[in-house]
Amino acid sequence: MSKKLSKRKQALLEKIDKDKAYSIDEAIKTVKELKSAKFDETVEIAMNLNVDPRHADQMIRGSVVLPHGTGKKVRVAVFAKGAKADEAKEAGADIVGSDDLIEQIQQGNLDFDIVIATPDMMGTLGKVARILGPKGLMPNPKTGTVTMDVAQAVKNAKGGQVNFRVDKKGNMHAGIGKVSFDAEKLKENLLTFVEKINKAKPASAKGRYIKNAALSLTMSPSVKLDTNELMEIK
Repeated sequence: MSKKLSKRKQALLEKIDKDKAYSIDEAIKTVKELKSAKFDETVEIAMNLNVDPRHADQMIRGSVVLPHGTGKKVRVAVFAKGAKADEAKEAGADIVGSDDLIEQIQQGNLDFDIVIATPDMMGTLGKVARILGPKGLMPNPKTGTVTMDVAQAVKNAKGGQVNFRVDKKGNMHAGIGKVSFDAEKLKENLLTFVEKINKAKPASAKGRYIKNAALSLTMSPSVKLDTNELMEIK
């Protein structure tokens, strides 16, 4: 028996033409009209890429700093010692430590959203890789979170860095701002994100790179995006 749609969901669906591929401007205008929650919903982009992540060269992952941030307050933990620990604190990191931080994580204290580490700390971090890994918190050079320039990494994380990676079916999604952002800021964030994805296209990927894409809010149905327009963003 099919579940009856709530009145709220039904009303939102009526605002979308499910057979239409929307331009970026139309999609942003439409999702802003889908706001229905009592909180400031996140605007999310979902994409399906024509890649096979089982091949190492087709594993799309990385990070991008959005020009207008994500609208989310991000708590940053940094694994560093000595002068690098001081740099991280000065740059605004919320938690800075080494062995003491490992102990906290082992006790289940994960009060942070992004983890940054200097390369010399990665051996120590191996002790908690099984805890951080499944939560997507393990630092990685590809996302700029394993670095000697901890100050810049902290600023990026606080300033709207979004990490992305495709799953085994080629899907990826990311928050690109809040519904309270004006349309122009959302558009600039979206263009910056998609440009980064286009630049990451592997030479070995054949056929249509962006198969499907959609924009939605935390609590809304999705609006289909015109993939031709997205693939032209360079």
